[in-house]
Formats: sequence, C-alpha cells, structure tokens
Amino acid sequence: MSDTVGPAGAGTDSGDGFRHELYPYAGEAEFLSGALSFIDDARAGRELVLVAVADSKEQMLRAELEGSGAADSVSFMDTTALGRNPARLIPAWQDWIAKRATEGHQVRGISESSWADRSTAEAGELHYHEWLLNLAFARSPAWWLLCPYDTAALEPTVLEAAERCHPLLLSAGNHGPSSGFVDEPYAFAELGSPCDPLQELDFRRGELAAVRARVTACATEHGLEGARLRELLIAVTEVASNSIKYGGGRGSLRVWAEETSLVCEFRDSGHLEDPLIGRIRPTVDQIGGRGMWLVQQLCDLVQIRSTAETGTVVRLHVALG
Repeated sequence: MSDTVGPAGAGTDSGDGFRHELYPYAGEAEFLSGALSFIDDARAGRELVLVAVADSKEQMLRAELEGSGAADSVSFMDTTALGRNPARLIPAWQDWIAKRATEGHQVRGISESSWADRSTAEAGELHYHEWLLNLAFARSPAWWLLCPYDTAALEPTVLEAAERCHPLLLSAGNHGPSSGFVDEPYAFAELGSPCDPLQELDFRRGELAAVRARVTACATEHGLEGARLRELLIAVTEVASNSIKYGGGRGSLRVWAEETSLVCEFRDSGHLEDPLIGRIRPTVDQIGGRGMWLVQQLCDLVQIRSTAETGTVVRLHVALG
C-alpha cells in the first residue's frame, strides 16, 4: 500500500513564520561550526535556543558555550526521555515554545535525531515527522528550527528524504531556499509485510473483549506482560473502538512479532483526515480527540495510513524485552 497525505503548505519563504532548515555537515568540527554560528546569531537577536542533539554533541556544545556568556540563552532537551516514537517530538517543541512565547521571548531550535539502530518502520516515521513539522507549525509564532544531518555518517537515502522535507538549506554558511524541498503530498513507503506466525481476528461491536484476549495471548507468548501489556491493551481498546465507531461498525486485527517488537495492526473502512492526529497535546477543555494522543504515549511506535479510498490501517509497535 502506498498512500499520500496532503501538502505541508508551510515555510517555503524566509520571512515571518516557521523556518525549517536543513544543515548537511560532515564531521564534528563542521557540526560545531554551524551550530555555534546559529546560536551566536540567535544571541545577537536576543533569541533563546533549545538544543536537542545526541549526548556527545551536547557535551561538545556545552564545553564551547562555557565562559562565553551564551549558556544562559541556550537550553538542552533530552529527547531520549521521550522514547523512540517521533510522534512525541512535536508536542515537546510546542510546550517549550509556548512557555517562552508567554514570557515574551523569540526562539530558535537545533534538532538532530538519532538514526542509528532504527528499524525500517522507525526510520519511515521519523522522515514523516520531519514533513509534519511544516504542517504543525504553519500557524505558530515565528521561530527557526535548524536540523543538522551528518553526511559522513548517514546513507544517501536518508539525506535525500530530509531534503524533501526542509524548505530551507544552510550550505557553506549561507541560508536560503532548498532546491530539494518538495511541497507535495507526503508519499509513504509500503508497509512491511507481517511475520509468521500471525494471529488474525475480525471483530465488530460488542467484541472488544475478544480483541484484548487475542492480543494478550500473542503478547504473553512473546514475553510481554505486566505494566507494558496493560498499557498495550489500553491502546488496543482505543484503536479497536475507533474502528467500530468510525469504520462501519467492524474491523480486523492482525498480531505478530518482528525483530524486537510486537505489532498489532488494525484495518477498517474509515478515514482519518487529520495527519497530526495524536501528535498535538489535547487542551484542558477539549472535547474528544484524546484517544489517539493516549495511544501515541503508550506505544513505542504508531504507524497510521489512511485514505478515503482504501480506509485506515493503524499499526501499534511495542518493544519486547
């Protein structure tokens, strides 16, 4: 299945609004040079900077910033605490930006995701996250996000995908539009095939207990139990309930283990129109729309593919062991 999602529609110029900029670099020295220049420019404009990078690069930046007077304007975010699910990154940035905005500050960010040891599914969702940033911040207060990518360490396909998601490019010290940006619907790669042995179940209204029982049987067979199993069952119940409510009163479940994860796949005839579903923190007074947010918080990865023509597929991944 190859689906598309509508255009991001954000940030293609260098004026006010969200500036989403790709920074290809080669090696640590070039990373430091670009990051420190970006921070210096922010300080000159009295802007605050949030940095979310690997621990080794964070330590390098902290060492360079000590004694320069820049440390007070730079904060660091430990994204490892958010887990490997990219859907948790947008609300983390929104929380930080909203707090600084209420304090009257202009902000910038530096974000470099870890691509090491990611599964094919995880890498695909991380690419999708980069594209969704343009949509999530299309109407946000003006801010600037620099995304470094190490050309010496990453596969060319990773860099090509990054170019398609970033309207702006930092190259040779110059900021400008990126010729690689594609302002078109996002094209998903094919979902991977399930692994044998495979558990399957068609369900309808009144059969949520059967869904939970089938997932529990497969999960315990692969050693998933206790709190993690209970969390998965909450997520499973939410997605299955959505299939019944919005997918014509029925759905289908498939459960299997692949690599180091248990996967629960739900299919129905409904259509999820919001690409950002589950990725925006619900407001206190919000009515509805909390279910998929909860699912994203409980699972290690969530893949959603939905079109009006083909219906909806939701895959929940939970790490084993």
